[in-house]
Amino acid sequence: MPHVVSRRRRRPALGLLVSAQFVVMLDTSIVNVALPSIQSALSLSAGSLSWVVNAYVLTFGGLLLLCGRVADQVGRRRMFTIGSALFTVGTLVAACAASEWTLVAGRVVQGAGAACLSPAAMSLLLVNFPGEHRARAMSLWGAASALGGATGVAAGGLLAGSLGWSSVFLVTVPVSLAAVVMAGRVLADNPQRASRKFDIRGAVTITGAVVALVQGALSLADGSWAEFTVVGVAVPAVLVFSFIRTERRAPEPLVPLDLFRSRVLTIGVALAVLGGAARASTFVLVALYLQQVLAMSPATGGLAMVPTSVTGFLVSLAVLPRVLRLIGPRWSLVAGLAILAVGHLWLAYAPDEVGYALAVLPGLLLVATGVAFSFTPTTMVIASAASDSHAGLASGLASSATQVGAALGTAAFTAIALSDGATGFTTAFSAAAAVAVCTALLGCTIARESRGPR
Repeated sequence: MPHVVSRRRRRPALGLLVSAQFVVMLDTSIVNVALPSIQSALSLSAGSLSWVVNAYVLTFGGLLLLCGRVADQVGRRRMFTIGSALFTVGTLVAACAASEWTLVAGRVVQGAGAACLSPAAMSLLLVNFPGEHRARAMSLWGAASALGGATGVAAGGLLAGSLGWSSVFLVTVPVSLAAVVMAGRVLADNPQRASRKFDIRGAVTITGAVVALVQGALSLADGSWAEFTVVGVAVPAVLVFSFIRTERRAPEPLVPLDLFRSRVLTIGVALAVLGGAARASTFVLVALYLQQVLAMSPATGGLAMVPTSVTGFLVSLAVLPRVLRLIGPRWSLVAGLAILAVGHLWLAYAPDEVGYALAVLPGLLLVATGVAFSFTPTTMVIASAASDSHAGLASGLASSATQVGAALGTAAFTAIALSDGATGFTTAFSAAAAVAVCTALLGCTIARESRGPR
């Protein structure tokens, strides 16, 4: 049985784990806002600037599943500490970078640290806060994600403009350093023993498949259909086939295929991919819509997005715990996806001439509510289908599936939106709504089997 955190250490443990997720989400959004300043200071080309983002995304997404499994084998608290240390080192390298390659190298280390940190933190949260405490803990996790994104959007431009672009990296260092120092004092974990027969081939093939999927999605966003077909479809298909063959033969597989005999887990992973596509694409589409259709400046457009993050934070913190207790995570995610679809349709068909307050804001509030109701419960569904001994792997599966879905959805819907002006945005929002509805219907297939909150 896991060593559940004691009552005295429950609050600091929860604060530490939630702050780790806050930092991961903050870093993503705060760096994106500071990209123009970074490009100007280091004289980067557009291609080089894209790798400031892509290096982090590819490393983070590619290593999530592997790091989740390793956390189960070597210890989740140890992996959390390693991830926090790596993230701190990568952040300092990026902040001190004087050239493109140093900055990209720092982002790669940051991505690796986040991949170690995120699934370890989530699995520690799941194991240390069972039963009635889990809904509240996971709601705070979701709220930290929303608050991290909102803080990054609000603070990125301000810090880059007043203190220089390096400050957007340095702002996360105190939190990640505190995680390194405090993890051993406040977090409880089972003693683990690393396997002597680590599944190297399985690790290489599944990591390669995820990286190829994400890179293929990035190429699709650039309009490179040939690269997407090869890198985003053919290569992942071959690697996944090789991975399955490897796992069937491995004495100690990286991902025990027996887990997928659970219908709930298998459908949960599909929900994470499809839901990630419908959720993450929204914010990119709205940001483009505000600037290209409503002709807002980047600064005004950024402020117009703030209500989304604030609403997501408040719903996750105040409403979601009650919803989870009342109807459980399965019906919560179904309801969230339905609300998300309504938000997409509002953004698609509200007339532009009525302005932001009527054409955009109600849709944003619906989207924020839908994301809050569906994001965290999807992770809870996947985690509920795996034993505590596989908590890290389940967390990695949930995060990796969401990351892949987000990359694919953002690339596909952005390409649709930019294909034909305002009509393109209507089509893109409608397509995202269709994906959300289909995902909700898929969620109903397991929600009907649940009996009350879980």
